[in-house]
Amino acid sequence: MKILHINCNYIGTKLHRSMIEHLNLFGIESTVYTPVCEKENEDVTTQGCQVIVAKCFRKWHRIFFDYKQERIFRDIQSRLDCSGYDCLHAYTLFTDGNCARRLSRKYRIPYVVAVRDTDVNVFLKKAFYLRGRAVSILRDASAVFFLSEGYRKQVLETYVPERLRETIRAKSRVIPNGIDDFWLQNRNTDKLRDVPEILSENRSESLPDKKLRVICAGVINHRKNHLATQEALQLLRQQGWSVRYQIVGKVLDQKLFEKIMTYPDTEYIPQQPREKLLEYYRENDLFVMPSHTETFGLVYAEALSQGLPVIYTRGQGFDGQFEEGRVGYAVAADDPAEIAERIVDAAKRYRELTENCLQLADTFNWRDICEEYRDLYSVILTDTHPS
Repeated sequence: MKILHINCNYIGTKLHRSMIEHLNLFGIESTVYTPVCEKENEDVTTQGCQVIVAKCFRKWHRIFFDYKQERIFRDIQSRLDCSGYDCLHAYTLFTDGNCARRLSRKYRIPYVVAVRDTDVNVFLKKAFYLRGRAVSILRDASAVFFLSEGYRKQVLETYVPERLRETIRAKSRVIPNGIDDFWLQNRNTDKLRDVPEILSENRSESLPDKKLRVICAGVINHRKNHLATQEALQLLRQQGWSVRYQIVGKVLDQKLFEKIMTYPDTEYIPQQPREKLLEYYRENDLFVMPSHTETFGLVYAEALSQGLPVIYTRGQGFDGQFEEGRVGYAVAADDPAEIAERIVDAAKRYRELTENCLQLADTFNWRDICEEYRDLYSVILTDTHPS
């Protein structure tokens, strides 16, 4: 089985590299084509896979969607014999999906497409003149992938005409991203030995009543919404809680960072390698990140592997991965009072949530996720070329 992956976001993250390497374990022959405006100095070598980084457009071309798309469409055909692939996998609805649809129509190859944060919160929300194009891409795809139920619901109910909703819903799947094998191989099972309830009648000495250590890992910018978390933690302090807040990540907004650091008991830690981040997770009790928008949020899943209950945003990436209250709680990003309330709820059920987190971390095992992709590819090929 030969799959051509069209992925404009392949550079800059190891996420998709891990996916391709795990697909390779199932005997899938992959080629990755990543169109960029500038070649970045980053190794994109992927075991068992050809990766083509194509500098085929300039930054200003982005404001002319069709012109940029034409350059990508011509470039990919100049580099590859597209007719030699069994299926096309587009990793974004607009940039990658539009190209996949055109190649599909020309070479009679089925394609699948994923819908991500930028598709929903930038293109669909603001580029209204491209919404019809998006619906066509969804309509003609053999399968549509969403990273969360929230995004599937939002796209179908807001942007897809009613006459097409059930058709697209029927071929859509919610498939999460996987996390690096490192996190599952180093699950913090020791946490279950003596972990008490934070709010227990017996008042554990190892984790005193009303004492919390909260962590967030991610870049410091408006989208990650650290200020709402700080306001929520301040409400808890006013209620008698002792709360420490650790923020791990790269500062992208200096003024915002300075404002965040005016709150008490806040510790900033620069971006860390996974080995050190694991240690910081293990030193904390809860992971709290009520992002304004989030395609998925790998850090929530990584936190689960270390037994940390999570507070996440209602309707965004991580919401819907599990039923409410299973590993944490969804909140409104702009409601510090609700964030504070849900933190207390997580504290009341701390041991139960911790056990659930450690057990359910396997949901994000790349091998199982890629097996699901493999099976879907196979069904599509069977439907396209019945024996």
